[in-house]
Amino acid sequence: MNVLILGNGGREHALAVAIARSPKLTRLYTLPGNAGTAAVGTNLTGDPGDVKAVVAAARERSIDFVVVGPEAPLCAGVVDALSAAGIRAFGPKRAAARIEGDKAYAKELMRRARVPTAEARIFENFQAAHTYTATRENGLVVKASGLAAGKGVIVCDEPSDALIALEQMMVERRFGDAGNTVIVEERLQGPEVSVLALVDENTIYVLETAQDYKRLGDGDSGPNTGGMGAHSPSPRVTDELLDRVQADVLVPIIDALRGEDVQYCGVLYAGLMLTAAGPKVLEFNCRFGDPEAQVVLPRFRGDLLSTLVACADNQLADAEIDWDPRPAVTVVLASGGYPGKYETGKAIRGLAEAEALDDVTVYHAGTRLEDGVVLTNGGRVLAVTALGTDVAAARAQAYRAADLIHFDGVTRREDIAAN
Repeated sequence: MNVLILGNGGREHALAVAIARSPKLTRLYTLPGNAGTAAVGTNLTGDPGDVKAVVAAARERSIDFVVVGPEAPLCAGVVDALSAAGIRAFGPKRAAARIEGDKAYAKELMRRARVPTAEARIFENFQAAHTYTATRENGLVVKASGLAAGKGVIVCDEPSDALIALEQMMVERRFGDAGNTVIVEERLQGPEVSVLALVDENTIYVLETAQDYKRLGDGDSGPNTGGMGAHSPSPRVTDELLDRVQADVLVPIIDALRGEDVQYCGVLYAGLMLTAAGPKVLEFNCRFGDPEAQVVLPRFRGDLLSTLVACADNQLADAEIDWDPRPAVTVVLASGGYPGKYETGKAIRGLAEAEALDDVTVYHAGTRLEDGVVLTNGGRVLAVTALGTDVAAARAQAYRAADLIHFDGVTRREDIAAN
């Protein structure tokens, strides 16, 4: 099969590495890809959010199957367009992807389905949002309803901080149209975990769990980011808890979508907080997480391409899925200044030395290749992943590899998988 992956981040490199192992693969392309995907396939120029251009590229390369990495193309309807062109694709169609692309819609859907989530109010008017928030007494979370590249969620210790966040979103329009509608919700307390499932018309298959670290600094300090590291499996998620999540979260939300004549097919990602009252949904995503993919996919045993095709063809129940029992830990190396302003074009040294270590894979996120030199090309630059006999061993190996990699301004957390 000729396969095209859409996206240019660490998630897409992790998908490319896993798919490249499939005996069914003939040629692998990534649009636009990065320096890492270029090493396992061919990068194509273009914008994965340009639906017509993606369909044209798929036709030109005789693509048999498209794997969509990021949320923006899904929310733009790329799977709908590919399907209309007779090209199979993995990922939900536009109506189903709305569960991530419109947080206000997702919140209302959860309410109707009685899925446990934070209490919240939805606003389209700044003054109304300001008036409500000013009456609150405890910490709040302010969310832009639309897509904001993983940065449209601001966790506020005090209502006064939430007022500033509202002004940034609705007045200053820091996130553009994504902030036209905002959600102001109670700040839940507890550890966060990520539960991802493959879903088709007949089956929900829950993947191995992961724990993500969203805050920039050690001890969960600083601003939210796209993710500074992760480990899998999450020690906080028991089989009993997974059964509860499937029964109280996944099945009801899929049924609620069906009630709106929306069929979900692809990855459904539930970001959860384990509160004293039980697991509650922070958000739904319509694709593999990043950096969760970088710790879940290295543990996947078998033919990932065949599994994704089976899901797209509504034959997920027949897929052969197995897992490496060893845990995985990934440490993200980011550009100085991220998630704010940062410089790119910094030469990266030590990649070969890091990947020479046993059970280590360095996934490229924000990189590009120029005259044979790998340069930084984004906020999150690399995800250094290691497998180990236990979490402590995987963590030690991941940091050992990360220590070998250098570029100007490199920053990272030092406490990934420490607790």
